[in-house]
Amino acid sequence: MIDRSPEPETGSGLDDDLDTVDEGKRLVRVGGASGLSLAERLTERFHRLTWRTPIHGMRLKGRHPLKLIAVPDDPFLGDVKRGQALLSGQVTFRGETRAVAALNFAKPDFSDDFSEYLHSFGWLRDLSTVATRAQGVPVAEAIMRQWLAVHADKVSEPAWRADLWGRRILAWSAHAPLILSSADLVYRSKVLNTFARGARHLDRGVDKLPPGAPRVAANCGVVAASMLISGNETRRGAAEAALARAIATSVFEDGGVVSRSPTAQIDVIMLLTALRCVYDVRRFDAPEIIADTLAKMVPALLGVCMGDGALSSWQGGGPVSAASVADVIAATGVRTRPLRQAREWGYQRLASGQSVLVIDAAPPPVARLIKGGCASTLAFEFSDGPHRLIVNCGGARAGIVQIPAALSEGMRTTAAHSTLVVGDSNSTAVHADGTLGRGVGEVELARQESEQASRIEGSHDGYARRFGFTHHRQLILSGDGRELRGEDMLLPSHRRRRIATMGFVIRFHLGLGVEVSPTADGMAALLRLPGAPLWQFRVRGGTLSAEESVWIDAEGRPQSTSQLVVTGESPAGGANISWVLKRAV
Repeated sequence: MIDRSPEPETGSGLDDDLDTVDEGKRLVRVGGASGLSLAERLTERFHRLTWRTPIHGMRLKGRHPLKLIAVPDDPFLGDVKRGQALLSGQVTFRGETRAVAALNFAKPDFSDDFSEYLHSFGWLRDLSTVATRAQGVPVAEAIMRQWLAVHADKVSEPAWRADLWGRRILAWSAHAPLILSSADLVYRSKVLNTFARGARHLDRGVDKLPPGAPRVAANCGVVAASMLISGNETRRGAAEAALARAIATSVFEDGGVVSRSPTAQIDVIMLLTALRCVYDVRRFDAPEIIADTLAKMVPALLGVCMGDGALSSWQGGGPVSAASVADVIAATGVRTRPLRQAREWGYQRLASGQSVLVIDAAPPPVARLIKGGCASTLAFEFSDGPHRLIVNCGGARAGIVQIPAALSEGMRTTAAHSTLVVGDSNSTAVHADGTLGRGVGEVELARQESEQASRIEGSHDGYARRFGFTHHRQLILSGDGRELRGEDMLLPSHRRRRIATMGFVIRFHLGLGVEVSPTADGMAALLRLPGAPLWQFRVRGGTLSAEESVWIDAEGRPQSTSQLVVTGESPAGGANISWVLKRAV
């Protein structure tokens, strides 16, 4: 359960009055160390086994549609590079490439991410972005025929996974001219019948998906099918009610998605926007919950964008480019300012002058809501205008396939984020199966803003049980944005009676291209970025050094960077490390 505070303000500037979070507000993680229970796993397994039964086969039978009632617009642009590769006969995704003619759906040898890209038919958007109908139809039909030959009549995973069917219905309908322009009536009938069978398959599976983007995707597909297949109109009311339930369990009141992933936030926004286009083409009024949800989600998304307009890197996602973010927001039609306080979603934003700071001020997501979650509590990113100074490594779930698995897993650790690490240990356990275990259970938060400065204080208990310390962090951004003062404290916790002297490290991962020059006394450093202001960093309470680091860019590729590293030891009574980041010119 996460404490629900009063409705946050939307905006990025400073107001005349104080903008505060009450002292001692707690955000509590419930069920974080456990994924699905044994009963839930058995139920899920049994549900999938029923796909192979004659009863489920009977449920998929019905009228064969002769055509789609309408073809909605796709409100988003695809990836130009991936689209051009498709025109040249290659399917590419996150560094993985397969020839269209050699795709083997019966014995796939591609990665999970590549598989989802293929099965969702998200590549249709990429193809339509660069190709005319005459150019795109042969490519789309070639892949479609291969997919139908293996998966049209056989209900199996991953092809018939509910969330992928939801995405596939939206993709097939929006890009119907690419897959239904053939004069081959047998092929056209196969596509349309499979479309209808997929919609019937979803009828009994959408509520069994975990909250978040998967459940929203599946429900969007059901609602879209109710408006695009003749004879399905009677299902629309029940489908819309299920979508409303999915949104209620998947999106916090402040507009953040429950997985706490900004890339999932974009995903849900795109799904709802694409579904709204189905209503538009049918000239139906979309349920108010769609507009209301988009109106909440867009400012929350903007709240985790840095000064360059691109996303900050949280929960395995990378810095989605400013152009992509702008494209998504423009399609929604929502005009708003960044949300400063997403209390339930857990991200706090400070913005003064040209400076923007985003901090993770909540417990990590619970295990069942995200695969590849990160132990990033109280980490922050900081930018000066379009220049990123302090970042997180990011990209654990968005990197190219060539990144070694060990490195991808390393991106999930506390050390891969700009925060404090005790005893070379994660603040929340990172499991090899992609889930998060025990660690941060509570985060206390206080925030104040005035014209002179903005302050955020937070503390978490991720190290209390193992080492007997609570991590307390204070960040103060001056009113002109030219100075960021920080204080990291290790405070004795009542959870452990005996506390030993323990080593700690505070890491400040630097943005791409930032050159660091430490001073000889091990107390300060200069940060230079071509064409950007010079910044000075100074610390007290620890020893400063510079080390190599890595940052996953918007293309999912690792880039060599640097990091400032503050080391020290905390006695049983705790430690206090203060530091300041100040613009020199």
